Amino acid sequence: MINPHDSVIVRTMSRMLIPLIQLFALYVLFFGQYGPGGGFVGGVMLGTSLILGILVYGRDGVPCRAARKLMHGDGVGLIIFAGVGGICLVMGGQFLNYSSLEIPLADDARRRYLGILMTQIGVAVDIAVTAISIVFSLSPINDTEDTEPSRD
Repeated sequence: MINPHDSVIVRTMSRMLIPLIQLFALYVLFFGQYGPGGGFVGGVMLGTSLILGILVYGRDGVPCRAARKLMHGDGVGLIIFAGVGGICLVMGGQFLNYSSLEIPLADDARRRYLGILMTQIGVAVDIAVTAISIVFSLSPINDTEDTEPSRD
């Protein structure tokens, strides 16, 4: 059951924390190849920030509506990931061999960076959408499901 939380303290803290979590998730996503992090961790953090918004503001809140719209993009991450690998194959290289990406005005290091970044974005989108869909699939659709008597 996803109902809005009635505490002013929880709502205020989540209003401050959710953008900070999302900003840090983008940092982890974009600089994940230089240290710990990347697409999986960034996607988990983005999904968790949206789940926090759903739990605090309820089914009718703005984060819940944004999460529902994000769920329509299920598979976009896979398309991005496979698309980058497919472009590498079409350009005559191997799957996810970023040196064969044809990006104008980019040297080999920049091609590899952009290729890795695009695949990490695809992974992050897929992980965030999966986390949100798990939350929605585990919650009942409406509040009357819990109170209706069973018909045997």
